This record gives sequence, C-alpha cells and structure tokens, in this order.
Amino acid sequence: MSDEQPEIISLRLRVPPECDRWRLDHFLKHRIGRLSRTKIVSIIERQIRFSDGRRVRASSGVRGGETIMLNRPAPQEPEVPRDFAVLAEDDTFLAIDKPSGLPIHTTAKFWRNTLVAVLRERYPDQGLQVCHRLDRETSGVLLVARGREASSILKRAFARRAVSKTYLALVHGVPSPAEGTVDSPVHLLDSPTHLMMGVAEAGQDGLPALTHYRVIQTFERNALLAVTPHTGRQHQIRVHLASIGHPIVGDKLYRASEKQFMAYCDGGMTPELLDAFDGLPRHALHAHRLTFPHPITGAPITVESPLPPDLVTYMQGL
Repeated sequence: MSDEQPEIISLRLRVPPECDRWRLDHFLKHRIGRLSRTKIVSIIERQIRFSDGRRVRASSGVRGGETIMLNRPAPQEPEVPRDFAVLAEDDTFLAIDKPSGLPIHTTAKFWRNTLVAVLRERYPDQGLQVCHRLDRETSGVLLVARGREASSILKRAFARRAVSKTYLALVHGVPSPAEGTVDSPVHLLDSPTHLMMGVAEAGQDGLPALTHYRVIQTFERNALLAVTPHTGRQHQIRVHLASIGHPIVGDKLYRASEKQFMAYCDGGMTPELLDAFDGLPRHALHAHRLTFPHPITGAPITVESPLPPDLVTYMQGL
C-alpha cells in the first residue's frame, strides 16, 4: 500500500452576479453539475473554503463577485490528444487546430489534460488566453490571444459579432431546402445533466439564436453542411440542426439520448453505445473557417482547417 498522499488541486469558483445570495449547495450544483446531494454535502464538508474565512455550510449564502476555493484530490484523467497544429500566428495571436477529444478548460474530470494546461506547458510565460469555446468533441480552428491587450480586443470582436465562423457538420438526412436559416431562441432544459439546451417554445424565455446552413455534399442517408452561426449560444448548431430533424452524426445528446450520454460519461465507450452513436466516437462537427479582425491593424484574417482524417474516413464509408 502506497504511503504517498494524493495530489491536491485548487480551483477558484467565481460567483457570477446572477447567483448572488444563492445557497452554497445550490450554487455548486449549478456550477459543477451532475453531482448527487450526498456528493455535494461531502464536498462542502471537506473541500470548500470561503475567501473571507466565514463558516462553510450547505445553507451558506454565496455573494456575487466573490471567489470560492475548492481543494480536492487530483482526478484520474482519461487520456486525450494533447498535440495540435498551429495554423497561423504572429506576436498577437495563435490560431490552432484543436483535435476532437481535447477539452479547453478544467472540469470535474479534466485537470492536466486540457488545452489551457497544454498551452501553459508549450508556451510558458506568454500569457496566452483562449478567446472563444469549442465543445470537447468539436475539432478545428480555435483562436488564442497572446497577452491581455490582444485578448481584450479579440474577445470584444467576438462579443460584437465581428468574427465570422463556418463549421462543417455531417447530419442525418438531407435538408430540404438545401439552404436555409434556423431562427429559434434556445434555453437550458431542466434535465438530469443540466447540460442540454433546447429550442424555447412560445411563452418560454430563451436567448435569440440564428444559424444558417447550406448543403455542400449529399450521401444516401446523410449530408455534409456548411453551417454559420450568427450568434454564439451553447450547443447552438447541434440544437438547431436537431430541431429541424437533421441531428449531427454521433451527437451523444441531441442524436442519441441523455441516458446514453450519461452512461458514456460514467463508464466510457462500449460497443453498444458506439452503435447508438452512429459508429462514430465523436460528434461530426468541425470548426472549418474563422475570420477575425487583426488585434492591431484590424485587417481581416481568415484561417481554415480541413476536415480531419477520422471524419473523412467515416464519410468514405457512407
């Protein structure tokens, strides 16, 4: 039996203004997700510390803007791809080709195996900051800023929709018409994972979301689409395509089921789950093209990533 003590990692959880005065247990459930009541109580008793030193209880109120410290044993992380190609760079930015399977930020399951951690290792002391998000299974162009000033400029460009993004998505069925726009607000569903988004029905609150698609290749039962999201909502492309009857191939939430997704998260991939996920271990969504204003000159820069080999091979079998 080893006498080594487990490595402890420290996470800083910032409380957003909208969570002001929430109970601590409710905030942790919202912030981390997929935690049982028993697990939340255990975390509060053993791993949580308020920055001002006040007593920690499940019923403690959290304060908007404060930082809560979470100290926990480092997780046993799944293996992920940690290599990536650089598509374009200069002194202000780095555009990389993110592989499918590599998460960007720290989660309950990933600590060292994240893009942010890999960037720190590969580019120490450069102050790199990721400017936007891609889901873990989504591959393709990801923009990273070099330094705070470039980061601020590029993030503002995303916020004011001065950045154009085009994705390639392999979907079930062939959309008709071959080109169209989905203009449907989206909202977070009340579901076990606290992850699923959905189209908001009449009378429901939702965030405006607009997605344009165009069919660029057809197969017997599938189509490859070029998709341009004009807003940046969570899971927007996946939700919108599923809502018109053309879910993305391999999508574990919006093509399969939430129960199968949770089974995959808890126990990994099995032959039965792989079959439910269309025989593809990741969803078939790829960030193909990104056009953004240069942080200094403002001139438009376009960076492209071709479809990765795993999706090309899959499509050859259709």
